Amino acid sequence: MHDLVIRGGTIVDGTGAPRFTGDLAIDGGQIVQAGGTAGAARRVIDAQGALVTPGWVDVHTHYDGQATWDPWLTPSSWHGVTTAVMGNCGVGFAPVRPQDRDWLIGLMEGVEDIPGAALSEGIRWQWETFPEYLDALSRTPLAIDVGAQVPHGALRVWVMGARGAEEDSVATPADIDAMAAQVRASLAAGALGFSTSRTLIHRGADGRLVPGTHAARDEVFGIGRVLGEFGHGVFQMTSNHVDMPAETVWMRELARETGRPVLFNLQQIDERPELWRELVAALDEARAQGLPLVGSIPGRPAGVLYGWRSSIHPFMFHAAWHEVRELPVDARMQALRDPAWRARLLAEPEPPVDNPRARFMLRSFAKMYPVDATRPDYEPPPAASAAAVAAARGVPPLQVVLDWMDADGGEGLVYFPIFNYAYNDFSHLHALLQHPSTMISLADGGAHCGMIVDAGLPTYMLTHWTRDRTRGPTLPLEDIVRRQTSHTASVYGLHDRGVLAPGRKADVNVIDYARLGFDAPRMAYDLPAGGRRLLQGARGYVATVVAGRPILEAGRPTGELPGRLVRGG
Repeated sequence: MHDLVIRGGTIVDGTGAPRFTGDLAIDGGQIVQAGGTAGAARRVIDAQGALVTPGWVDVHTHYDGQATWDPWLTPSSWHGVTTAVMGNCGVGFAPVRPQDRDWLIGLMEGVEDIPGAALSEGIRWQWETFPEYLDALSRTPLAIDVGAQVPHGALRVWVMGARGAEEDSVATPADIDAMAAQVRASLAAGALGFSTSRTLIHRGADGRLVPGTHAARDEVFGIGRVLGEFGHGVFQMTSNHVDMPAETVWMRELARETGRPVLFNLQQIDERPELWRELVAALDEARAQGLPLVGSIPGRPAGVLYGWRSSIHPFMFHAAWHEVRELPVDARMQALRDPAWRARLLAEPEPPVDNPRARFMLRSFAKMYPVDATRPDYEPPPAASAAAVAAARGVPPLQVVLDWMDADGGEGLVYFPIFNYAYNDFSHLHALLQHPSTMISLADGGAHCGMIVDAGLPTYMLTHWTRDRTRGPTLPLEDIVRRQTSHTASVYGLHDRGVLAPGRKADVNVIDYARLGFDAPRMAYDLPAGGRRLLQGARGYVATVVAGRPILEAGRPTGELPGRLVRGG
């Protein structure tokens, strides 16, 4: 008598092999049979006509704080994620001394747009060191599994104090030895790696860059070598995209010296639309030398969403907006409906935007698209842009954006693909998703709460890339499943999951493929202290199973909490 049998589904086992039909039998949290006809079970899930896949292994999330209060790590678990890796981009909440907690919250708030009040109220501090943080997670009720990396920002301030947060500070040999010792203790306790940020985009609430952004080679290698000592763990870096060709030189050297995967964000940028090709060439060179250099890529653009409730929109520097922006949410939304206010807003000359990046984001009307409330399109044609629609209507582009944001009673959203859309299509992503040295990443679950919700990326990978794409070729279902299960798991050394085979961990998705889809993003105020965040629901997940126990059925939580901390090594 098996614990659970998933009966009669189409099994896509996570290896990339052709799909097959049969039963999946589970005992004691492990798969004992994949294919054929299984015997009787205490519980049966009917998977006739459905896909049966491994649970998704999402290696780029920011649930470091949320994991202490939200067992389901929403919205990622809604989209079939059964393992989430945190501590990316050099930010996180350990190690930390009590007096630095508020500073770390401000760092996360500034870098990842997670409301500081929500973090202050929600985090249940039970640690100072990173091993103590892992122990706290191991005691926390969870529906899905979590793992964590040591963040450079927190580590640097733990060792160097306030000096570590100064942008021009240089770590001394003693500082580097102390940071390496902390990483050594963290890897021994089960950290999945080390993360850092070298992008000038990431700044804390105080306006300063993430500590370690300008870290010198001796600091980076002094920490990175510890990974080689242990023989497990990754080196994850959020890249400053323009400078990446030079960065790949030392990254290849670090990969050669340590033998550990060195990951960097590989994205197409509008400033240099062909730069991605140079980075692919660097990946090819590293692969030819047997070096584990990995480009972390998304399956769709990082999509900033403009709206009246969002953190950013094209009217944010207008005087009329400043009249209402500090009002309570309901009062602000009421004020927006005042015809006199709207007339003043549209009559204003466009205010100057001095910051080049902000100017690019707020005035690139050829890159702004409406979000359909029933079926969002993340690969829209140029003719659907605000610039094109404005030209066709003979009105200013800001009028078009205003109309789109006013839709649905003022809840309308405007999509701005900040990366990966310089060609106005996904042709380069189609190539990157087939490259042997790239890895699906950057869903950013739990982060960018007021402007981005890409945590539904695992669902999108199946709907768009294997079924619905019309502006270019699709990709094989078996490979897209492999890329977000066994492949992501293997890069992080999680070899017990990601494949539906006897002896593997029974993390499983049962999917109504024909019905699989996602809702339009919406703003919710459900974080601690009433904090806001964008959410995007999913449709078509018959069941999500973790360690042999269904945690969601037909999109509803079962109350089961079989998740646990995953320790590396």
